[in-house]
Order: sequence, then structure tokens, then C-alpha cells
Amino acid sequence: MDQRWKPSVTVAAVIERDGRFLLVEEETADGLRLNNPAGHLDAGESPAEGCAREVLEETAWTFRPTALVGIYLARFQRPATAEDVTYLRFAFCGDAVQHHPARKLDTGIVRALWLTADEIRASTQRHRSPLVLRCLEDYLAGQRHPLATVYTHPSVAQP
Repeated sequence: MDQRWKPSVTVAAVIERDGRFLLVEEETADGLRLNNPAGHLDAGESPAEGCAREVLEETAWTFRPTALVGIYLARFQRPATAEDVTYLRFAFCGDAVQHHPARKLDTGIVRALWLTADEIRASTQRHRSPLVLRCLEDYLAGQRHPLATVYTHPSVAQP
């Protein structure tokens, strides 16, 4: 029987405030890593909704997506587990609207932090994936697409 290949669909946020970018420091099988606020798309949500949810869960910031930065396909083999996974990432930019400092961060998230582009570039060995820097560079190059570029049919939200 043939098995259909299916990439893992993820969402990520590029959030800039006062020349700094919001990242998370998280525990992974490969050690402490830096990542965009990001995670897997859940059933019943659009990519933009999933991105806003992940930002809140991982950083305690309410996030309002304003544009799609890009759609990325990347394959990784985790050094610690040799797991071979392909990710399809929808990266959005937008605004950190409100901070909720009393909110507990997602399991595995050590902290949220604001770094400059140069600090992010200087820490590539700590990035969870090469997409962290690629999304940042595309954002800094002005790459923006309307949110309507990613259409979610109403059937997605139906039980």
C-alpha cells in the first residue's frame, strides 16, 4: 500500500517593535534553541488564526497579523533523534498588541525575548531551523502579501 507524503503545517510570526524582534527560547530534543513564535496549525483554524494563537501561547502577547511574509517548505533531520520531517510554514508579520505578563508560557518555552536583527544573525547556531533567519530577512527586504492570499474556506471551521 502506498503512503501519501504529508508535510507538517506550521505557522510563525515575525513581530518587530522598536527595532527588535520577538523570539522564543525553547527546550528541544537538540537543546535550548531560538525560534520565531511558531507551532502547528490546529484543526478548525485558519493559518492567521493559528499564528495568533501560537504567539499568545508562547509569548503571552496578543498578536494581530497584518500580512503574509511568505510560505516556506523545508526538510529537517533532527540530530538528537534522526527524525526526518518536512515543514510547510506560513509566516505572518503583524503587531504585538497587548502583553499578558501573568499568563503562563507553553510547555518547553523558557522565555520570550526581543532581539535586534544583528543579534538574531549572530546566533544562527542556536536557531531551531534555518527558517528563523530566512523569515526575518524576507521581512526586512519588505516582502509582504495580503492576508487574503491565504484563503480558508468556511468548511474548515465546521465540526
